[in-house]
Amino acid sequence: MKYYSTNRQTPPVGLEEAVIRGLAGDRGLYMPERIPALDRAVIRSLKDRSFHEIADCVAQAFFGEDMEPDALRTIVRETLSFDTPVVQVNDGIYSLELFHGPTLAFKDVGARFMARMLGYFIRRKGIDREVNVLVATSGDTGSAVANGFLGIPHIRVFVLYPAGKVSPIQECQFTTLGQNITALEIRGTFDDCQALVKAAFADGDLNRRLLLTSANSINVARFLPQSFYYFHAWAQLERMERAGNLTVCVPSGNFGNITAGLFARQMGLPVRHFIAANNRNDVFLKYLQTGIYTPRPSVATLANAMDVGNPSNFARILDLYGHDHAVITQHVSGCCYTDEQIADTVREVFHTHRYLLDPHGACGCQALIDRRLQPGETGLFLETAHPAKFKETVERITGVPVEIPQKLQAFMQGKKQRISLGKDFDGFKSFLSTQA
Repeated sequence: MKYYSTNRQTPPVGLEEAVIRGLAGDRGLYMPERIPALDRAVIRSLKDRSFHEIADCVAQAFFGEDMEPDALRTIVRETLSFDTPVVQVNDGIYSLELFHGPTLAFKDVGARFMARMLGYFIRRKGIDREVNVLVATSGDTGSAVANGFLGIPHIRVFVLYPAGKVSPIQECQFTTLGQNITALEIRGTFDDCQALVKAAFADGDLNRRLLLTSANSINVARFLPQSFYYFHAWAQLERMERAGNLTVCVPSGNFGNITAGLFARQMGLPVRHFIAANNRNDVFLKYLQTGIYTPRPSVATLANAMDVGNPSNFARILDLYGHDHAVITQHVSGCCYTDEQIADTVREVFHTHRYLLDPHGACGCQALIDRRLQPGETGLFLETAHPAKFKETVERITGVPVEIPQKLQAFMQGKKQRISLGKDFDGFKSFLSTQA
């Protein structure tokens, strides 16, 4: 399988180079030259398969041409050491709980898979110098990537996060690890962090000194594996006889998660419609409404992992649908919610249905409530992080204590270590240059 740049200014590359480089030389995002379709009989059989078997089926379709089957199977098995269950919230709405992994966030799937795939290619390629992974985070990406790569030989991870704009628990998850993980506290927004990462890849001098790659969803090894749990969710609903008329709502920030879902649909997954749920950072919704994409600085909200004003994966969605606004709006609709509306949803769903949402999942759940599902229609939203990661916020909204799982308590006992930097590229480049 070859991977081309969304900017189409550089030659296509193989999977190995796409994963190691992360971003194309023309600053475009890599896309597979084709999306493999799964036979309808294979799709129907998924309801009788385990999560590992489902994920292996999807992984082999995408990556099987470029990796030994046993090696790929091992990566899938090691990645998915936890479940992603579908849980009923009310009569027509279900939650896909993606917070049962090591850092209690959906990004555990993509981050763990990418860490293992990158390690595999480093060994196969015989790279004898360290690979430096740059990752910008608005919350959960940093913790998932840092923990996914922790202790992996010949890989160093630099986590860039906006000062004061991630939750205390999220910050603990990537600032207390040490070893091959370095936390960089950037005096700016997530978009500033993401801009620094992209600028680093475009800097020829820096790339001659350091071997750089990204673990954000711009990397094909990060976002494509997220399609696994869409297939797994459909299989669970199919066993419940609720998958026949399915609408999936995805809380969306950098749009890697919903892009993986759209890829799953292109592979043959029977999803009728997707909804991209935004907080106040609603540039994608404005695009759907007007056909004009206008990035703008992000604003801070309760759903901080979605505080993105220029989502990278928008380029992939455009490319997937041939830049055809009319086609995109047929497949995807959008919505946005204020902090007050998010809080109202968390409170109402908990007190009415005894289901505790985090602020991001609340956006997804409310979108399905507002959709007013028709008889026979099933709504599935992605609950992307454990509510305890936003303990103070959720407790203030619901008035009930939120128990912190043992996994999170362990992170909070460590000592924070971070380096503070401004948002200017010269300062960031100077720091990275000292790491050569």
